[in-house]
Amino acid sequence: MPQLAALFVVTALLYASVGFGGGSTYSALLVLHGTDYRILPAIALLCNIIVVAGGSWRFWRAGYLDFARVWPFFVLSIPAAWFGGQLQLSEIVFIGLLGSALLIAGLQLAFERHAPTDGVEKKMTSWPLALPVGGAIGFLSGLVGIGGGIFLAPVLYLMRWGSPREIAGTASVFILVNSLAGLAGQLMKLGDLGELSALGDYWLLFPAVLVGGQIGSRLGSTRIPPLIVKRLTGLLILYVAARLLWRWAATVF
Repeated sequence: MPQLAALFVVTALLYASVGFGGGSTYSALLVLHGTDYRILPAIALLCNIIVVAGGSWRFWRAGYLDFARVWPFFVLSIPAAWFGGQLQLSEIVFIGLLGSALLIAGLQLAFERHAPTDGVEKKMTSWPLALPVGGAIGFLSGLVGIGGGIFLAPVLYLMRWGSPREIAGTASVFILVNSLAGLAGQLMKLGDLGELSALGDYWLLFPAVLVGGQIGSRLGSTRIPPLIVKRLTGLLILYVAARLLWRWAATVF
């Protein structure tokens, strides 16, 4: 467990430095550690909440959150995350979905180039776009124990929705609310399965991500160029995704 906690510190540090929570990588590390796949989404979502709660508060205090433009993304994402969190998957389906989600996220962080969005004229969020985007990401978030911000942020960049800090703040809050909704669904499922008590065995991971998240959020805002951290995080995610997908393929084929 101490070795796993150390990996969680590093993961939280990297993700927090670019405004994300790290839920997908927490889940992958737990799979590779041999954790019961039924409880690991709840652990990952709890870690997500710990990491992004402080960041969301800081973005709000700094004026980078406009809830009139943000909340349309939450209308369907919150109930979809709650519903996804209650669904029971087989282990092989779970690993396949998680590995695929990590592959997409890693490619986005490691290779994408965002157009500059500072100074772009702000527009009200398009409901026909925000509703399905939020709902789809929220459902995936609850299903595999992620927050979804890592998928929302590229969409907002393509929409030229706001400045990088506004997009990071929106992604952070999106991760927070979807993690809370997904966790509620996961806890209901674990209660039905009689597995809630198993979460206590992983208590050391929660202070680990708290420390890593606090360090990462400060380093990312003051010392380390965000692009470098983003590329390093993307490469880390791709490595973990490759290990998961290899394990999935060996089981299926």
